[in-house]
Amino acid sequence: MTTSEIIKKVKQIELKSLKKTNSVFLGEYHSSFKGRGMTFSEIRPYQYGDDVRKMDWNKTARFNEPFVKVFEEERELTLMLLVDVTASMNFGTSKQIKRETVAELCATLGFSAMKNNDKVGLILFSDKVDLFIPPKKGRSHILRIIRELIDFEPKAAEANLKNTLDFFLNTIKRKSITFLISDFETDDFSRELKIVSKKHDFTGIRIYDNKEKMFPNIGLARIRDMETGKLKWINTSSRKVRLNYEEYYRNLELNTKNQFKNAGAGFISFQNDEDYFKNLLNYFKSHNVR
Repeated sequence: MTTSEIIKKVKQIELKSLKKTNSVFLGEYHSSFKGRGMTFSEIRPYQYGDDVRKMDWNKTARFNEPFVKVFEEERELTLMLLVDVTASMNFGTSKQIKRETVAELCATLGFSAMKNNDKVGLILFSDKVDLFIPPKKGRSHILRIIRELIDFEPKAAEANLKNTLDFFLNTIKRKSITFLISDFETDDFSRELKIVSKKHDFTGIRIYDNKEKMFPNIGLARIRDMETGKLKWINTSSRKVRLNYEEYYRNLELNTKNQFKNAGAGFISFQNDEDYFKNLLNYFKSHNVR
């Protein structure tokens, strides 16, 4: 992708995500992720509807009229985006590949954080951490993150979530809102997930393509594994082969979901051609209730 194409794509994603951010999503983001506490702001005269538990009784007695203490949320938080950039994320049979959907998703989250005065950081990973952008505020910072998401070329094809989560835990010391975005076609990482979920507000987002769930019946086909690069012949006309693969994929989905559930972390899963905005909105509403 040329520089001009990258700039054009970044701008398109910015406009699309800002439109979503400026709708009801912004309020859901704010209410779902609370600040670290409340700080004292001022004392003012009592107004109808004020909480009587916030009355300043000393000043009320001194001036013979009611006064209340006003507190503000200590808002500044850190949003961390941990994104899988392995070869399987470049797959897609609908309007766009998984990686492009991820870029739009991260932009929406990033601009929501920006409008709430939160910092945003990024980790791109394959078999190790390929890129770390420390948390920072501002539009130019979010645009840099979008640019890396659409243009970064990883050095390895396979994902290693154990290494990534260890790096994250050792690097981000302060509690953060964290989204781990991948198709999760990787080895078990439940131990590391349990550790980071105790310290951070952690959510996994699984993105998959509908065609990954089953083999089409196209006879004998030579198929390349996008992560390992290995080629193999598969007889897709065999019903047994197709059923075995479908069972493997169902187990992959179930195991991933259970790993997050057992770790006490949140989890969202949706197809590449689904409306990620609707999925996020529903998740934030349930997160707020919890």
